[in-house]
Amino acid sequence: QVQLVESGGGLVQAGGSLRLSCAASGSIFMVNHMGWYRQAPGKQRDLVASVTTNGNTNYGDSVKGRFTISRDNAKNVVYLQMNSLKPEDTAVYYCKVVAKVVSIVPFRDYWGQGTQVTVSS
Repeated sequence: QVQLVESGGGLVQAGGSLRLSCAASGSIFMVNHMGWYRQAPGKQRDLVASVTTNGNTNYGDSVKGRFTISRDNAKNVVYLQMNSLKPEDTAVYYCKVVAKVVSIVPFRDYWGQGTQVTVSS
């Protein structure tokens, strides 16, 4: 199995910065995409950013130019640097890793437990 441990959430004032980390561990054969999603109360879970194995990135429109996703392939860690935070960025942020535990099985999604990010105005 694959376990994801997230860290770095918290309370910050508008205009501030936070850095989220998500470390994947366990019986991992290979990791593919890694990414961050967020879910505000009463809303659906939306993509924040994702990164492929070779570093190609994709961002949600609302965070482009403010957030940066990166990964350490050797450590199976994905980071999300969040700058110029706004109150509307307040949400629970979830890490998602696409991985396989053995070579013969398909890739599947693994989710972290979520970390709260609160941006005060």
